[in-house]
Amino acid sequence: MELGRTKKAAGQERANMETFLRFVDAHLHLSDKDYSRCIDEIVEEARLASVVAMVSNSVDLETSIRNLELADEYSGLVYVALGIQPRGVKDLIEDELEKTLDLISKQKANRALVAIGEIGLDASYESNWEDQLRVFDEMLHAAEKSRLPVIVHSRGAEAQIIDMLPSYILKRVLLHFFTGPVSVLSTGIEHGYYFSEGPAAAYSVGVREVVRQVPISNLLTETDGPVRFYKRPFKGNRTGPAFIPLVVEAIAEIKDTSMQAVAEKVARNFEQFFDVKP
Repeated sequence: MELGRTKKAAGQERANMETFLRFVDAHLHLSDKDYSRCIDEIVEEARLASVVAMVSNSVDLETSIRNLELADEYSGLVYVALGIQPRGVKDLIEDELEKTLDLISKQKANRALVAIGEIGLDASYESNWEDQLRVFDEMLHAAEKSRLPVIVHSRGAEAQIIDMLPSYILKRVLLHFFTGPVSVLSTGIEHGYYFSEGPAAAYSVGVREVVRQVPISNLLTETDGPVRFYKRPFKGNRTGPAFIPLVVEAIAEIKDTSMQAVAEKVARNFEQFFDVKP
């Protein structure tokens, strides 16, 4: 009985604290079809959870256009990253790359456009590796021209990406949902790269080790929504920015500090990385 009261009290304490904190989601996909019928609910849940800013990432031209519409609709809360992700490369249609690059160029004065993303390489799509490299190179050059930071997908290609990025003149780099190997972390940190982690920080041994090793000054929070494979305490719930307070709580536990300290620092990191003041 005492344990039950203690858990309830802890939950209430966290809820009270959240009302005074600012949370940010540096990487999700509001333009994903899984969200198409519940955008208003997702955004409202985020607001109620004290999420003050989120960056909706693109995977292709269609989602890039949709993300710009969402950023306009939810101005000041939703920001946008434009680009072609490795999954988008797999389904690339004629002229799509050129049209996406043209869109980035035309939108560079749009204050809602805060990054080029999601871009990168994915070793699980081996059949189109050369196309991935070509598109990634074009996206990185677009980031150079627009002087925007990049949000990078690096599954299975982490070491190669960290090795190749210094050859470009990039404003800032965010390696999103970074799961390792931890052997390349020090190089990324030395280059000043940021790393974003999400719900897996609450239970994944590998992700928790990344969080432990990355300085808080290089950390951002994300959900990668609508990803649905997260385990407890998220299992069975629709992924959205409202998960962020629990992510911050997990990071605070790993770092042996307070939720307040983590939330405040991550919010400042977000402002510095994206050049916005939510």
